[in-house]
Amino acid sequence: MSTATIKAPESGKTPPVPGGGQAPVKPGADDGRIGLRANLRHIGALVRRCALQIKQDPESMMDALLMPIVFTLLFVYVFGGAIGGGGGGASRDQYVQYLIPGMMGMMSMSIAMAVGTGINEDFRKGVMDRFRSMPIARSSVLIAKSLVEVGRMLVAIVVLLAVGLLCGFDLNGHWLGMLGAVGLTALFGASLLWIFILVGLSMETAQAVQGISFLVLMPLQFGSSVFVSTDTMPGWLEAFTKVNPLTHVADSARGLMLGQGAVAGPVMWTVIWAVGLTVVTAPFAIAKFRKKV
Repeated sequence: MSTATIKAPESGKTPPVPGGGQAPVKPGADDGRIGLRANLRHIGALVRRCALQIKQDPESMMDALLMPIVFTLLFVYVFGGAIGGGGGGASRDQYVQYLIPGMMGMMSMSIAMAVGTGINEDFRKGVMDRFRSMPIARSSVLIAKSLVEVGRMLVAIVVLLAVGLLCGFDLNGHWLGMLGAVGLTALFGASLLWIFILVGLSMETAQAVQGISFLVLMPLQFGSSVFVSTDTMPGWLEAFTKVNPLTHVADSARGLMLGQGAVAGPVMWTVIWAVGLTVVTAPFAIAKFRKKV
């Protein structure tokens, strides 16, 4: 009596199923089954999708375009004279020099907040269900969103600098320092994206995401050296501002763009904060995203 020999399927081929044909491939392949080139191609396609969405809905760029203008004009011409020392035009000009570099970090934080609302709405509208059915690396969705938001941050910073120059901001030839400050601010903003992605994945509604995000933003923005020197604050608040990462970002930008004050310390702490926030929050955000999809 002869016995049939069962052959193991060759490596890399889908095993046959009874009745002919092959077993269907499960959509939404894991990252480990997708090569680097394919992963980069997926990221590029998703970035292009986000760019087309912005083109079709220009209002989604309103925060990046209008927020720098509104905040700059508000603080320079409404509060600038008083905050600058009440010296009229001279004090206002000095305050512009102080304010513009500090607001770069504030812009990156405000723009980063939008990614949490966006990813929350994508889940509610079923966009993630479509991605789940596609054979793409799940991480490519988060990476593409992060790249688009970093691009929006850079747009907001460019608008801020343009408005600042119109209001009297003077770089005094520190153009390389300005580029360094922009890059450092974008690095810090990119690390904040993971926090707001985690918030967006954890909250049930976009309104809840916005509420939690504002509770995080307000103390960090106004309890820092962005708008005023920390020397004018009470002792307990000054102690908080000295460990506030936004203070380090603002001081780094001022040192690089104006050549004033210490630079090495604030730059070092900004990089430490950026790397630390990414290392701590990114794994939780990715794990939460994998669980939901």
